Amino acid sequence: MGRIKLIALDLDGTLLSDCSEVSEENRKAIAEARSRGVMVIVATGREVQSAKLYWHELSLGSPIVTVNGSEVWTSPDKLHKRYTLDSGTIRAFHHISQEENCHFFGHTTEAIITPNNWNDVTEETIWLKFGFDSEDTKQLERIRHKVMNVGPFEITNSQPFNIEVNPPGVSKASGVREVCDLYALSMSQVMAVGDSLNDKTMLLEAGIGVAMGNAQDEVKRLAKAVTGSNMEDGVAQAIRRYVLDL
Repeated sequence: MGRIKLIALDLDGTLLSDCSEVSEENRKAIAEARSRGVMVIVATGREVQSAKLYWHELSLGSPIVTVNGSEVWTSPDKLHKRYTLDSGTIRAFHHISQEENCHFFGHTTEAIITPNNWNDVTEETIWLKFGFDSEDTKQLERIRHKVMNVGPFEITNSQPFNIEVNPPGVSKASGVREVCDLYALSMSQVMAVGDSLNDKTMLLEAGIGVAMGNAQDEVKRLAKAVTGSNMEDGVAQAIRRYVLDL
């Protein structure tokens, strides 16, 4: 094809197997794309501390979009942009979790916060994302509405039984756009691959948005293409078909 200059890959459920490993076929396809001058970046809901392990493993040398776009790194030790949630918002979200008796989690610049270490939170804590876990879909829908009443946040998920909340306008798409701006690229030159609702924006805005075979149904419906699952080297299939034209 020749027009794709950047590949943006989600990690969990996409690049990584169910054992959190990168398959040999995915490695080969990424290396081949890079050998042809295509940049490969990670765009994940994870924090940089865990995302950078795969960055090093694959010797990517490229920017990283972490925490659903709340942070963009030019390298794992060089922050480019950061977007945060204020402490009042976090208190409101925590109150919702208590009201609903629902497990919560949050990403700060220092740690992942859960009920177990909530007491470590201070007014100086810098928050990047807040989330709720529940297998009760009706409860998740109630929580979604309560979050929307707090403010106009970006509400997604990284799997069907959670809700993830980022600052307004912050998403994996906004993070990938930041990377494109650094290299004078356009989103039309991007192929994005993902499996969950936190991938939705980047799949919609990319020139080619590819859903994994194991993706949530809504993600498959909105994607321009569907590839194999994360256990079938779906990333390698997408790279070979839409970037390497094999």
